[in-house]
Amino acid sequence: MFLTTRGLTFLLLSLPFTPLVAGDVSSTVLRMERLPDGTRYALIGAKPDRPAPTLFVLQGDIDAARREPLYTEVARLLVPHGFIGVVIDAPGHGEDHRPDEPAELASWNWRVDRGQDLIGGFLTRAKAVLDHLIREKIADQEKIAACGTSRGGFLAFQLAAYEPRVRCVGGISPVTDLLALREFNGTTNRPAAEALALVNLARRLAGRPVWICIGNDDARVSTDAAIAFSRALVASAPAGRENTPVELLVHAGSGHRSTVQDHERLAAWLLAQFGR
Repeated sequence: MFLTTRGLTFLLLSLPFTPLVAGDVSSTVLRMERLPDGTRYALIGAKPDRPAPTLFVLQGDIDAARREPLYTEVARLLVPHGFIGVVIDAPGHGEDHRPDEPAELASWNWRVDRGQDLIGGFLTRAKAVLDHLIREKIADQEKIAACGTSRGGFLAFQLAAYEPRVRCVGGISPVTDLLALREFNGTTNRPAAEALALVNLARRLAGRPVWICIGNDDARVSTDAAIAFSRALVASAPAGRENTPVELLVHAGSGHRSTVQDHERLAAWLLAQFGR
């Protein structure tokens, strides 16, 4: 069922869905690469003959993406349609993890509590990778997208707000407010955590196509926070625009989860954004 209110499209997920026909995606493995300065990233898909539509597909670290292919399933579905997928380490994950800090999301609170820039280094690395891929004629600078699951969704929106070449962005059960995470319970630097909430990026993302799906009772990342973010995007849309390209899909189910069907829906949406 589709519901539309003040420019925001909701889809209550209870209907059958025909998945994106992607062909054989089993051979789309991650290939580790490095920039001249040593920054590592991974590519999904063969090097194209000409610049290709490019998707930054984000989650935690590259090694986890290799072990758990569902995290990069959207890119794997799009590779047979001419896309290249790009994976980089999240803050506090993989090669960005520091010996003196806790692991994974706990490192985010550790850095924020100490007044460190949580996102800046990640954005700098992502931009450097994108610049390199465009320079090497791998990425089509007119067809850049970003997506991610949970923390990866948070990073995808941060990247899109920072990098205007990202034309559209999607998140599956995305973190939209760090204070909703249990890792930030008792944080000593609440203002810094609040400042990183995605609602604060709405003006910088205004007008770009956005796709979000989340369970109707996701206590891990907060369904309410995701809905508030989507509303902020609509409210920030350019004046006079009749339709705002923001889609929010709400699962008829609780908990924090990601399904194959979520990835198929997002892949089909991304494909449509580039007219393929």
